[in-house]
Amino acid sequence: MRRRSANTRGSRKRRSTARSRPPDRIYDRVGAERAHALLTEHDPRAAEAVHANDRRRVIRALELAEVGASLAPRHDRLWATATRHPTLVFGLDVPQAVLNERIEERTRAMLDSGAADEARAALAGPLSTTAAKIIGLREAAALPREEAIEAIALRTRRYAAYQRKWMRRIPGLIRLDGNRPPEDVADELLEMAGAGQRLPAHG
Repeated sequence: MRRRSANTRGSRKRRSTARSRPPDRIYDRVGAERAHALLTEHDPRAAEAVHANDRRRVIRALELAEVGASLAPRHDRLWATATRHPTLVFGLDVPQAVLNERIEERTRAMLDSGAADEARAALAGPLSTTAAKIIGLREAAALPREEAIEAIALRTRRYAAYQRKWMRRIPGLIRLDGNRPPEDVADELLEMAGAGQRLPAHG
């Protein structure tokens, strides 16, 4: 009986230690994906609103979840009519296959223009926290060209998917076909604005 009691106390102590570990240490120890999965368990709404690679916001969301709060309140006032003037909000929509092709083309163009040398030079000196999070910085500096292209394009596609998901949550968003010449998009924007289409103001 004493042995089982000691084991139970040890198990409780380990669980207590895990709960008390600061979220930033959890994120750094288990990595972005597992930390985000942990956030999904405790606060699915916040996990949906935060990308796994956004270290600062994932950590903040975990901190809030620990005290029973949420980074994603049930009623988001940012895009609510109560806090807005009559507004038109547009989103440019591009087919996924086209977007992926553009991402790869842009990645190759960056490396062709010397991005790898620039990345190595940047990493050799002091970097701000924000600069250190630039997508592709470390991949461009450390990986062979084709591996770097694949890794950077993959991360960029994931980030683009997160942005598209965020865009879909904006109430009243008017989606336009972005896979056409910019002047055609501008003409349609002006036409809609001139027609007086607006999201209603509160009250």
